[in-house]
Amino acid sequence: MKKRNVKKDLFKHCKKNKMESGKYRNARPGGCAYFLAFIGAVIYYIQSATSFWDGVLGFLKAIVWPAILVYKLFNYLI
Repeated sequence: MKKRNVKKDLFKHCKKNKMESGKYRNARPGGCAYFLAFIGAVIYYIQSATSFWDGVLGFLKAIVWPAILVYKLFNYLI
């Protein structure tokens, strides 16, 4: 008698249902673009850092740079 792996079967079932419902089928590429921009910002800020803490601050800036960009854009437009 063949032993069934319940966790594996449940995972396959859930994955199949999510794909059919359209949750992942219509995924947008914005996450990929944001991730690539984040990596670029991290590289830029860390290269310009002169100390360890400047590098840490640069990493934190790379996380929030889109919010800063939108804020400055709104200040410019208003």
